[in-house]
Amino acid sequence: MRLVFPTNENEGYLSKRGAHFGKAKFYTIVTIENGKIVDVEGIQNGGHDSGACGNAVTNIMSLKPDALIVGGIGGRPAQGFAEAGLDLYFDHTSPTVQHSLNMFLDGKLEKSDGQGTCDHN
Repeated sequence: MRLVFPTNENEGYLSKRGAHFGKAKFYTIVTIENGKIVDVEGIQNGGHDSGACGNAVTNIMSLKPDALIVGGIGGRPAQGFAEAGLDLYFDHTSPTVQHSLNMFLDGKLEKSDGQGTCDHN
């Protein structure tokens, strides 16, 4: 399973998580097999200035994720991920990817119903 976490730094699973997926400097991708980490990689966020939020959805989907775990996300990209069939989870409290990953594996994260967390779209 490939999990994508928006992060502010490229420090593997110790990276600090980004508050909003579109403004994160990096995406940290953690691959899990049989409940164990088998790979961690960091990809720089290319931004989504041209193509607006639709481009951000395309950028994330090109990483071949099974789930995206965010602290915040706008309504349009949340809906875009729902339409693309990507599971989206909310974690508003974990400071690092490692902590958020543990919360995910323990089944403690809220799964999105296609709605965003931000007031603006």
